[in-house]
Amino acid sequence: MKTIEELLESKNIRVTAMRLLIYKFLVEKDVAVTLSDIENAFEKSDRTTLYRTIKTFEEKGIVHQIDDGTGITKYALCEKGCNCEIENDLHLHFHCNNCNETVCLTAHKIPQIKVPDGFVAENVNLVVKGICDKCSGH
Repeated sequence: MKTIEELLESKNIRVTAMRLLIYKFLVEKDVAVTLSDIENAFEKSDRTTLYRTIKTFEEKGIVHQIDDGTGITKYALCEKGCNCEIENDLHLHFHCNNCNETVCLTAHKIPQIKVPDGFVAENVNLVVKGICDKCSGH
C-alpha cells in the first residue's frame, strides 16, 4: 500500500504539510465535503492555499467534484485506479434531503451514454436524492 507521500509523488504533486493534512482530512470523511468544510477544519490556514490544494488534487485525479444540485460544489476522494474517465470511472452519488450529506456510490457505475455524432461528452453526473441510511434508521 502506498503512503500518502508516495501517492502524491506518483501524481507529480509536490508534497507539503498542508497537502498531507488535507488528504488525511478527506480520507477520514465518508461523505463529500465542501470547500467551506475544509476551511472550517483548517481555519488558521490561508483560503487560497486550501483552494489551490483541492484544485490540484482535482486536476491530478485525487478528488472529483460533485454537483449534487444544492448549488454548492462538493469534493470526494477518487477510488484507487480512478482516472475520472467518462467511459470507466463514473458512479452514482446520493444526496440526503434530510442531513444534506452527499456520498459516492462507487459500486453503482453510470452506464455509458452514447451522444450523437458531433457531440463531445465532457462530464456526466447522476445524483439520486432521498433519505440516507443514517436518517432513515436502517
